[in-house]
Amino acid sequence: MDDAMESGNLGPYQDRPRIFPNMRTKPYTPLIFRVIKRINVRILFVLLLLGLGAIFYIGASTSPIIVFVFSVCIISFVLSMYLTKWVLAKDEGPPEMVQISDAIRDGAEGFFRTQYGTISKMAVLLAVIILSIYMFRSTTPQQESSGLGRSMSAYVTVVSFLLGALCSGIAGYVGMWVSVRANVRVSSAARRSAREALQIAVRAGGFSAMVVVGLAVIGVAVLYSTLYVWLEVDSPGSMKVTDLPLLLVGYGFGASFVALFAQLGGGIYTKAADVGADLVGKVEQGIPEDDPRNPAVIADLVGDNVGDCAARGADLFESIAAEIISAMILGGTMAQRCKIEDPSGFILFPLVVHSFDLVVSSVGILSIRSKRDAGAIGVVEDPMLILQKGYSVTIVLAVITFGLSTRWMLYTEQAPLAWLNFALCGLVGILTAYVFVWITKYYTDYKHEPVRTLALSSSTGHGTNIIAGISLGLESTALPVLVISVSVISAFWLGHTSGLVDEAGNSTGGLFGTAVATMGMLSTAAYVLTMDMFGPIADNAGGIVEMSQQPESVREITDVLDAVGNTTKATTKGFAIGSAALASFLLFSAYMDEVAAFSHAAFKQVDIAIPEVFVGGLLGSMLIFLFSAWACSAVGRTAQEVVNEVRRQFIERPGIMDYKEKPDYGRCVSIVASASLREMIKPGALAIVSPIVVGFVFRMVGYYTGHPLLGAKVVAAMLMFATVSGILMALFLNTAGGAWDNAKKYIETGALGGKGSDCHKAAVTGDTVGDPFKDTAGPSLHVLIKMLATITLVMAPVFL
Repeated sequence: MDDAMESGNLGPYQDRPRIFPNMRTKPYTPLIFRVIKRINVRILFVLLLLGLGAIFYIGASTSPIIVFVFSVCIISFVLSMYLTKWVLAKDEGPPEMVQISDAIRDGAEGFFRTQYGTISKMAVLLAVIILSIYMFRSTTPQQESSGLGRSMSAYVTVVSFLLGALCSGIAGYVGMWVSVRANVRVSSAARRSAREALQIAVRAGGFSAMVVVGLAVIGVAVLYSTLYVWLEVDSPGSMKVTDLPLLLVGYGFGASFVALFAQLGGGIYTKAADVGADLVGKVEQGIPEDDPRNPAVIADLVGDNVGDCAARGADLFESIAAEIISAMILGGTMAQRCKIEDPSGFILFPLVVHSFDLVVSSVGILSIRSKRDAGAIGVVEDPMLILQKGYSVTIVLAVITFGLSTRWMLYTEQAPLAWLNFALCGLVGILTAYVFVWITKYYTDYKHEPVRTLALSSSTGHGTNIIAGISLGLESTALPVLVISVSVISAFWLGHTSGLVDEAGNSTGGLFGTAVATMGMLSTAAYVLTMDMFGPIADNAGGIVEMSQQPESVREITDVLDAVGNTTKATTKGFAIGSAALASFLLFSAYMDEVAAFSHAAFKQVDIAIPEVFVGGLLGSMLIFLFSAWACSAVGRTAQEVVNEVRRQFIERPGIMDYKEKPDYGRCVSIVASASLREMIKPGALAIVSPIVVGFVFRMVGYYTGHPLLGAKVVAAMLMFATVSGILMALFLNTAGGAWDNAKKYIETGALGGKGSDCHKAAVTGDTVGDPFKDTAGPSLHVLIKMLATITLVMAPVFL
């Protein structure tokens, strides 16, 4: 084949052996797996038993609830191993499919290794900075009374930060690992049955979801129980259990840190490759999406895995970890104020909720089965209806288990019916999640009017398509904001009227009610992540089918799965934004409590009529817009490099269009990999440095003007305004981008002239504009919102 290529004597491409590039020089396996493989199986088994024994011993020394959480998580890991074995047992199809899949896998693993190597170095540097700050900070009265000095608090926070970063990295790797192996199996299954292809994609996503959620839960539980035993919590003269959750904030910050850079780097990679491939391939050369003649096609397919799978795994891990820790802090604070005799139920409640999430989501995943003679070639079922049935099963079970959890964990003699109010708070959260999914689906699925109207606007040109897409994105912010508003107020008042009061008779359950609603919203997180992972796996499968030149009937199946995957990715992002809004509200409340504890002064409200505080709010809003601009411009600059490279190859290798010359796929992969690593630094550094600098500067201003809490108040305003602006911006970016993408998919089904028409070219332009919106800036924003909240918690001493 190489000799024929060099001599230029290739026949028609379709008649030649289909050989695709290997993107690596040698097989790569992470160091930890290489070490494990070298260990004798019996020794490994003994070490595993000892590890499990140690975990359960620590759990039993802490609480029977922790033992329950550990048991559920381990069972979920076993189930994920079963799902993995089931998926990997499926055939990979003909050799040309395997070669394409290998190229995708090698490119994804190579970029992941380089990207996370860079992130790990930055994490170690930040850990040193945190250690230095904590060595010189003041301590709270609770820490002083328990004997927890500065050095011990510093080391605990740093270890928590590094553990959170490590677990977030593992979650990202798991997401990518399964997607690069499942894609070819979905492609192969599509040759036989649409339902089988759907089931493989769902179960592959289910494996990733179970591991990510289980890792988030067991990570927090292990850290909590280890600190409980090590610090001898609740012993005479030691720390109280209600103060212990504050030591976990470093874990959430570490998870947020890795998730932000993973989302930025992966988003820049995937969308720069996608934009470059579409603008030159579709618009200029008129070739189909994922055509093997496009030099950027492998980079595009690699990007689906590092951007949509690895980054989303780290993202949802961070969401769950942040929500669990903030709810534990609020639960402990409320239990302390109400003098509840056994506060462990209120503190550990989030861990139990997410343990049941693993149970109900696994039922929902397994409920999607292939049917004999269903979905055969030419008879494509609607995958969205099948996924919705699984989600409905999960929702019903979540409502039942949530009610049982509140009765088990939140019953107290001081307010016998409080658990019922909190169960209703959870129901509010579950309904909020369902409504969010429905709203996003309405605005991004081409079965509904908004996307069809957007597609119709393409018939009058590129400009009207852009105008319609922007207006759709702006409109789509209204309903979600109304839903969030109703949810927050409803949950707060349900908690406020629960009957739990402090010593002065004041109701104290309001904030915890919003925490329970957030838990309710995330009580089906594993199934939602499954639907999210389904999207890029289906997208990759379609690319493999197109590149290996399978029959049109197979491509029709993968096109349907891909369109549904675009919708599920959009709905998951909407879900993540809603949960980020509620979680940020909880973290903000926890921040105010922590400031009050360190300053020994009441800190219950922020007055934006104070000029400096108002300026802090403006800076928070500015941060959102500047961050989004830098993220989008990073995609634009990298995409320009890809466009120039693809054009160069088409000019210098004219035989590419006639299948007489092979494109240099590796060159485009190299361009986007190096550029995305370079471009992710600036917006990421902006997000980390801004709140620290603003807080420190206004702390100095407050010191010289006689306002000791000014720095903390300015940061609080910055956090509030950034959260509000970030939610709206993320909703706009995610929905507009998803709608543009599916408007293009709708036209590609044959509507309005179909592929290659002027209408289609206008839709492709809209899709390329929306790419950095929905897969780079938008997803990064809701991670940014939560990271701002966690960094203010960790860095609170800097502002005082």
